[in-house]
Amino acid sequence: MNNEPTGLLLAHRAMLRDLDRLAELTDRLTAARTGRKRATATAGYLTDFCDSIHHHHSAEDEVLWPVLERSAGAHVDLTELTDDHAVLDPKLARIRAGAAALAATHVVPAELAADLADLRDTLREHIADEERTIVPLIRQYVSDDEWNRVETAIRKRGAKMSFEVPRILAVSTDDELAETRREGGIPVALMIRLLPLPFKRRESLVFGDSR
Repeated sequence: MNNEPTGLLLAHRAMLRDLDRLAELTDRLTAARTGRKRATATAGYLTDFCDSIHHHHSAEDEVLWPVLERSAGAHVDLTELTDDHAVLDPKLARIRAGAAALAATHVVPAELAADLADLRDTLREHIADEERTIVPLIRQYVSDDEWNRVETAIRKRGAKMSFEVPRILAVSTDDELAETRREGGIPVALMIRLLPLPFKRRESLVFGDSR
């Protein structure tokens, strides 16, 4: 079976890693003035991060959920998970607003740190629920061909690969990385080779020694 949802699990892992370190960073820097370059870089990272979360959950709502409902039928009830997704939009809007304030003032607003901690707690619970309920249904009811179509449709939705790929690589095991190389072919091999270095420079500016 090729319907192992490795990409989904890696996306969750990368998301939770960033939530932990962004919440820690903003809490540590709250009300402290930071340099213009770091403030701008951190605000940009937060904006890309919010976009990544929105992309992930809208892809689940619009691509994956319909496939699960067709494949698993009465065995699946996505109401609670869909409701969770609706709750995320205002939380992401507040973080985007905090990022804009950081870029303008070079000061981390206390509200931004609180909003990131709140989002972290919300997504920890949501992701645990999703992996407990959805992943077994994918493995049991979604065919290999259908899962390949899901992954292709999600890739076509235009995620920012310069942001996504290095974060996925950072949380991948050696076996997962080998699978990614094998399935992605030359385009993925090129991204794996070329994208991490500029992203590491970006991370260094944002997180410093906090990583």
